Amino acid sequence: MRFSPTPEQQQLGDMVQRFFAEQYRFDARRKILDSREGWSRETWSKLAELGLLSLQVPEEQGGMAPAVVETLLTATATGTAMLLEPWVSSAIIGTVLIRELGSAKEREEMLVPMAAGDRIAVPAHFEPAARYDLHRVATSARRGGGGWVLKGRKSVVLHAPAADLLLVSARTSGAADEATGISVFAVPREGPGVALSQYRTLDGMCAADVELADAPGTLIGADGTAFAALATAFDQGLAVRCAEAVGALQATLDATVEYTKTRQQFGVPIARFQALQHRMADMLIHVEQARSMSYLAAMRASEPSRRERRRALAAAKVVVGNACRYVGQEAVQLHGGMGVTDEIAVSHLFRRLTALEMALGDTAHHLEQFVAASAQAEGT
Repeated sequence: MRFSPTPEQQQLGDMVQRFFAEQYRFDARRKILDSREGWSRETWSKLAELGLLSLQVPEEQGGMAPAVVETLLTATATGTAMLLEPWVSSAIIGTVLIRELGSAKEREEMLVPMAAGDRIAVPAHFEPAARYDLHRVATSARRGGGGWVLKGRKSVVLHAPAADLLLVSARTSGAADEATGISVFAVPREGPGVALSQYRTLDGMCAADVELADAPGTLIGADGTAFAALATAFDQGLAVRCAEAVGALQATLDATVEYTKTRQQFGVPIARFQALQHRMADMLIHVEQARSMSYLAAMRASEPSRRERRRALAAAKVVVGNACRYVGQEAVQLHGGMGVTDEIAVSHLFRRLTALEMALGDTAHHLEQFVAASAQAEGT
């Protein structure tokens, strides 16, 4: 796929890469990773100053949406840096969800402080029994006390411990596996009836399982009509995860090539061994295939037809997921025992690639999605 950013877009991409190279190097990231919070409020404020929290905010609220290329370039840079802050959770998925679902007043009240870095809102959608099905929601919402109260459990809510608001999906009507009847509510993380079981994910992200016991929430948008907005938001998030993976893949390949130039065996760098050259060439092929598919995902993430959108995104995630697994495993093997030590970047990159392969649906899931969408396309 041919991809040519404009000079202005490339300038933004270069600025973001330069920012992470100078202020988010591996040693600085490790300090953030080892901190109690697991993310940096200072870094978050700098991302806001650079305008990176407003890429998906509408122009009416001072943002740049849709900013397709700018978002892709930024996501790739965050993947290279292995960003720990809630950029995807809040500035992409959370922002798109509010943008697609909220009224003009709600967008103004919520998106403006989010773009300024003063508020973090992350989606709390997936549940223990749902796997990757967006429409499977058992959490319930009912009217009570002059508003809405929510009851249920959400699992693996990324960056929930860092959030000010949880954007909780809950069912106001219909069965647990129906797309209709789903609503989204803004629930304060520290509000009554909200309990978080915090932990770190494989790649060091802060996350939590969320228990809601008659927790008060504020309805966003119309009652029972949130599924389309959820699908759009998570599809955009999937495209961003693909681009993020490409950044991590390239960083993994670069680190591996550099290591083989310095690691010697039999008196020569192992990079001179033809067998290892072939393996690194295969890694490069996977990286470039993933890069091309990340462009496809970025361009199709806003496709009006959800079937066509899902087909393209599923195809991209399959290619990217295969690349994550292959490149990550090859990098560890070519590094030898050093590949799994915490002191070098490639071990962290391997964990990030493993997590990205599973993010928003693993490779097997998206292969099934692609087959199903293709069968539907042939039947029409």
